[in-house]
Amino acid sequence: MGDHLQELRTKCQKRLARARKSRRMNQLKRTIWETYAQAWKEPSREAKVLALGQSVSPDCVYTDPMTIARGRDELIQYMLDFHKQVPGSHFPLTYFLDHHNVSIARWNAVAGDGTVIGDGMSYGQYGEDGRLVAMTGFFELPK
Repeated sequence: MGDHLQELRTKCQKRLARARKSRRMNQLKRTIWETYAQAWKEPSREAKVLALGQSVSPDCVYTDPMTIARGRDELIQYMLDFHKQVPGSHFPLTYFLDHHNVSIARWNAVAGDGTVIGDGMSYGQYGEDGRLVAMTGFFELPK
């Protein structure tokens, strides 16, 4: 009986260690996602380049109902164009969950004056280096 309990204790400890690691990885993925989301808020190309350099692969693919941007440069241009239409807009997270190098994020679309103008969800895929390689946004198109 003692060996069985020790074996069970060892299994539980390993399971807890995996859960702790998983929570750390969840926090890392969330930090990467939030850094990516911060790039949407930044008004300058330089700030977007900095934030995306830390969070997004150079050959990423971004899609939403209105566009497909291939690579960081196209994504930055799309962000800059969006920022011209809705100055100061940003996308604070309301929910984030990840596993196996994919994530789902819910967010609000917030105008520069703080008004919530919409909401949506995004799906992310992460590369081996931890940065995003694909981001897919889901939201209702403006009327």
